[in-house]
Amino acid sequence: MDFEKTPGWMDWYADPSKPTFPVPLGSVDAHCHVFGPGAEFPFAPERKYTPCDASKAQLFALRNHLGFARNVVVQATCHGADNRAMVDALIHSNGMARGVATVKRSVTDQELQDLHAVGVRGVRFNFVKRLVDFTPKDELMEIAARIAKLGWHVVIYFEAVDLPELWDFFSALPTTVVVDHMGRPDVGLPVDGEQFELFVKFMREHPNVWSKVSCPERLSVTGPKALGGERDPYRDVIPFARRIVEEFPERVLWGTDWPHPNLKDHMPDDGLLVDFIPHIAVTTELQHQLLVDNPMRLYWPEENG
Repeated sequence: MDFEKTPGWMDWYADPSKPTFPVPLGSVDAHCHVFGPGAEFPFAPERKYTPCDASKAQLFALRNHLGFARNVVVQATCHGADNRAMVDALIHSNGMARGVATVKRSVTDQELQDLHAVGVRGVRFNFVKRLVDFTPKDELMEIAARIAKLGWHVVIYFEAVDLPELWDFFSALPTTVVVDHMGRPDVGLPVDGEQFELFVKFMREHPNVWSKVSCPERLSVTGPKALGGERDPYRDVIPFARRIVEEFPERVLWGTDWPHPNLKDHMPDDGLLVDFIPHIAVTTELQHQLLVDNPMRLYWPEENG
């Protein structure tokens, strides 16, 4: 099946640099995607965008190039609740990938068990209005209760301005909750301002809540070369991510977000994104927690003693 990409769609960076920061042995890229390929895994009819193809082979090649050992493949909204592309990546990973699925209320217990058997360990609830249609909260809560029995977690994707109205629903989730990209704060506002303080309060009051400190390329106003040059990127995001890493070191994850869907301004060099890590996790201990200990505890607990 042929698919025509969304006009202006930016393809992923085909020749990423080699990071200057050597990630710890056993590091996990805990947030990435696969798109299609569309001829093999068609995109969902209800999708809000049509991306480039981004295959499992290309994802695993990037993993090796950057020095990572494992991936967590998050179901992309362009595939809806058809998890076949993500599952295919897990099956061909030789046990070195786990997955986060999108499921509907109609999913059967057997289908959930089948997803678990191939390495799915969570479901994603997306509240970014430009990307998905509204799903009733009672339906999401029903799904959360069912996947809790499998030991899975819920990944939530939302924008900072919507946290007040979503607070009660998030607080009621019966699982570990992982927030994508720090809840997309406005980094043009103060790191100790009202908006980000609310997110920090949310994490403080809910010890089951984790955060990914990923996607500076989505959050930055100043861009990848601001102030410090090419190997010192996204300076305006650093205070936000570093604050979360230092206050909640046992509840943070990091990922590339490859192949970077829906970017409008620039396509990041994934090697440069890796070089962002030592700016937000400034000690060897924090780096190991962020990249190895925490994702292994969440996604491969059977290997974690």
